[in-house]
Amino acid sequence: MSTQLPELWGGVECTVNRVGERFCSQIHLAGHHARLDDLDRFATLGIRRLRYPVLWEHVAPRSPDDQDWRIADASLARLHDLNLDPIVGLLHHGSGPRYTNLLDPKFPELFAAHAHATAARFPWICRYTPINEPLTTARFSALYGLWYPHHRCDASFVAALLNECRATTLAMQAIRRINPHAQLIQTDDLGRTRSTPLLGYQAAFDNERRWLAWDLISGRVDHSHCMREYLVGSGARPEILAWFEENPCVPDVIGINHYVTSDRYLDENLTRYPAKTHGGNGRHDYADVEAVRVREERWSGVSEALADAWDRYRRPVAITEAHLGCSREEQVRWLKEVWDCAVQARGNGIDVRAVTAWALLGSFDWDSLLTRFTGHYEPGVFDVRARVPRPTAIAKTLQRMAQVRGASATPLPDSPGWWHREERLFHASLASAVRARPEGRAILITGATGTLGRAFARICTSRGLDHRLCSRRELDICDSNSIESVLDEMRPWAVINTAGYARVDDAESECERCYRENSFGPALVAKSCAERELPMVTFSSDLVFDGAQQSPYNEQHAVRPLNVYGLSKARAEREVMRAHPNALVIRTSSFFGPWDVRNFVSMALRTLANGEPFVVVDDLVVSPTYVPDLVHATLDLLIDGEHGLWHLANRGSVTWSQLVQRAASLAHVTTAKLQSRGWRELGLAAVRPEYSALTSDRGQLMPELDDALGRYVASVSG
Repeated sequence: MSTQLPELWGGVECTVNRVGERFCSQIHLAGHHARLDDLDRFATLGIRRLRYPVLWEHVAPRSPDDQDWRIADASLARLHDLNLDPIVGLLHHGSGPRYTNLLDPKFPELFAAHAHATAARFPWICRYTPINEPLTTARFSALYGLWYPHHRCDASFVAALLNECRATTLAMQAIRRINPHAQLIQTDDLGRTRSTPLLGYQAAFDNERRWLAWDLISGRVDHSHCMREYLVGSGARPEILAWFEENPCVPDVIGINHYVTSDRYLDENLTRYPAKTHGGNGRHDYADVEAVRVREERWSGVSEALADAWDRYRRPVAITEAHLGCSREEQVRWLKEVWDCAVQARGNGIDVRAVTAWALLGSFDWDSLLTRFTGHYEPGVFDVRARVPRPTAIAKTLQRMAQVRGASATPLPDSPGWWHREERLFHASLASAVRARPEGRAILITGATGTLGRAFARICTSRGLDHRLCSRRELDICDSNSIESVLDEMRPWAVINTAGYARVDDAESECERCYRENSFGPALVAKSCAERELPMVTFSSDLVFDGAQQSPYNEQHAVRPLNVYGLSKARAEREVMRAHPNALVIRTSSFFGPWDVRNFVSMALRTLANGEPFVVVDDLVVSPTYVPDLVHATLDLLIDGEHGLWHLANRGSVTWSQLVQRAASLAHVTTAKLQSRGWRELGLAAVRPEYSALTSDRGQLMPELDDALGRYVASVSG
């Protein structure tokens, strides 16, 4: 095997999912159908090939004879111009257009007609994945009932799988009549199932079933095949199985889609696992859980999957999806680990052709396996929540892997992913066997006594980001000698400043102290960080605005503070950016969170629940911000290497009175003792803007306020 590195490929999450009568297209949710220049962005990554959709549901949604090729024409022409070789997908986790489905006897021939039409229109295309993950799609649609046509039996599963595999073979036959050199890159999710001794029989069955799609398409399911009895017993006609033997369509590349959760573990001891994992096979009840959460030894799923596929088929293999729906540093860690596994496997003699960075534009609602349409977004290589898709730290990682000229490094130090850390395990008794601590340089966080500083420390711990939280005694941000000493001793890779003066009304009489802690101190930190070329984050406030408008403020709006606190924050913004142009300045609003009993919402709910009156302002409109969301979004921006001014607040605007009422409703707390007042009636020393809701011109990274409130109430009530 050559020591040459595997290629880097990319892919766009493009599922057209159907639940009941509702279709949902990932391409449309991501906005890619209206942005041809996304392809130019992909070309900057250094990838060689792109898994790209020309989906049946997009081209011919109403009738096989009513075809619309406009988007495919423009996209594939641009890919050709960019010298990006497409691997064209024709059906991606779908059941086809409305006029067919996976159990339709006509499905294979109808699909093959779409494949023929695609090849005839684009005869230069040489690589296809006609149907993505046929085994997985058949399981989700016809065995688990999650997707259309929502069946739940072995007979339907087998019928759907045979239809998909026959459709794949017929499609490649049709394509090769036009382009005899066309290659089949056949993908499926590949994981291994393990179990307790009692359930060994079920694990053995699952481990054989995982190969069925590749085996059928390759013509391997003969009379001696271990799954033939199951197929026939579930309704597969012998003549159909014979057809596959007579029409082998051996994949040119075995495409492995392997995720952290692909490997499974079966355990009959149900009390050890959450109820949502409980199931069974009619013979035994058991929990079906991610193996990574119960197995003590070091996780090695990708390496095992590559070796298993190579041992079985001795065909070229590729990782055709590498993606993790998680925090940014975990996404980077996962991609790097998959790449390292592929490089090592290639060095061990396995013909690994490529690693594919999946979900270049992110994905929607995969947290519910596409069974709910809530708009839950997981960023990928690009984040589409900005006006123009914004490259994340994953883009820089890819460019460095591809050795793109001028590619910059992500600032993230090497640390183990969560799948290697002890908190991954369900059972604490196993934790000591897999202890893994963050390595390398840490993040320095100022403001150890404040809500935000403590929240950053907590979330950094959960995300495996090494950090040091400093109190004023350890680091005085208003003392340059103190700053220099700590930075020189600690050598952090980034600084997050949460220290400052927070008492808005007291600031009117403590003007000098407010300016010192909110303006002078952050500017000193910025200067020291700039001298060391350290990324820095500091925080500003919605109180830099005067409230004269009645629509949310974005980063472009002029600041006109009405009080000393707002003036101090506005000055800090200017002086920090002057001292450190690459600093990240986050404007946010008053926040609430689950770890601070003194925050406004917590005090309101506690007081009302005790039957006591609670006075609240009802004439100031704000964008209350949930602390965990703020911290996660800030860390992601920091790791992405973003700088400049960003607005981060949960989407939505309310008065303080409305906020309490919504939280109380969710917490089932009476508001009978809630007393609403105008802010002037309360005798507050500082003038407030009557409207200071925030939005962002750079990217709406925060969830809706109601979503945040729901999670907050659930966390404090649980």
